[in-house]
Amino acid sequence: MKTPCSIERIAVSTFDIKTDLPEQDGTLSWQKTTLVLVEVYASGEIGLGYTYADSATAKLIEATLAPLLIGLDAFAIQAAHARMRVATRNLGGDGVSAMAISAVDLGLWDLKARLLSLPLCALLGGSRTSVPVYGSGGFTSYARDTLQRQLSGWVERGIQKVKIKVGAQPERDWIRVREAREAIGEHTELFVDANGAHSAKRALEQAERFSRFGVCWFEEPVSSDNLDGLRFVKERVPIGMEVTAGEYGYRLGYFTAMMQARAVDVLQLDATRCGGVTGFLRAAHLGEAFEIPLSTHCAPALHVHLGCAFDTVRHLEYFHDHARIESLLFGARAPERGNLEVATSKSGFGLQLDGTAAAQYLVSRVEIRAD
Repeated sequence: MKTPCSIERIAVSTFDIKTDLPEQDGTLSWQKTTLVLVEVYASGEIGLGYTYADSATAKLIEATLAPLLIGLDAFAIQAAHARMRVATRNLGGDGVSAMAISAVDLGLWDLKARLLSLPLCALLGGSRTSVPVYGSGGFTSYARDTLQRQLSGWVERGIQKVKIKVGAQPERDWIRVREAREAIGEHTELFVDANGAHSAKRALEQAERFSRFGVCWFEEPVSSDNLDGLRFVKERVPIGMEVTAGEYGYRLGYFTAMMQARAVDVLQLDATRCGGVTGFLRAAHLGEAFEIPLSTHCAPALHVHLGCAFDTVRHLEYFHDHARIESLLFGARAPERGNLEVATSKSGFGLQLDGTAAAQYLVSRVEIRAD
């Protein structure tokens, strides 16, 4: 039965955006990023949600998830989320399934906030309107000049924390870390991310080398699935260095196991993977229960609202690739003086798709309506 705010239709679009330069981390290389966008229509408003994922994610939304939600009350987000979880049971709850649910859930929350004429952070009861960021990029494929130019550019814009990728050539990583420190000076915090490239003992060896250059954040020194290895490294790295992981968490059980294992100093959450706003809220409350600080992974234009809702969110990842895409497609704002601020005069996430700019990257678009 339809309600006064029934979901009328859902559109799913896929965009491929080439990177400005080839990008590589400790375990993977790529030259394009795919964004899957969901638009949810109800009562004259459109909610936007998206994830950075394979195009198969769009197919799953189109064929399986969206038809379940047509006619559902736009405010019944928990019911919608539960329906989607049940529908993907036999497909597995991680990976593509989780990212598809995340994109739709983000769109539903954006729609709800727009229908109520509220910024999403206000709807969630946020206590602030801006969150500190750290500049993230420094890909292992970058030459020295490119690496240093990117990092020093962030510092010049007032960002006082930066992160580089390591792990592709472990024997040379200390040189890249030294080059990064040269570029940012002695007062800027320096983070590294190995994307799970190392064994536990190799990670400890690297941590000792990195500590000489003031590295204070070692992200995924080993695979994020290796909770024993993460804890082993966390308990042995030099004083002042934190071990972090969590970006590949898709379900609450994953975060529960990570917290119970005391595997990290800081828990990373990605709403485009862990179930959208609904999944993020559940995981963030879990982090609070274990008294573990949070940091968000990628998608800064979405995460700024969630970061404003939790004082335990220490900072947002201002990831070069995603920041560039969100500026191109949605006109997302840039950080000022090291902080990303929400547009409190706009409802929802405050994002609007620029159809003209987006058209050149569009791969497919499908609308799902009632039969």
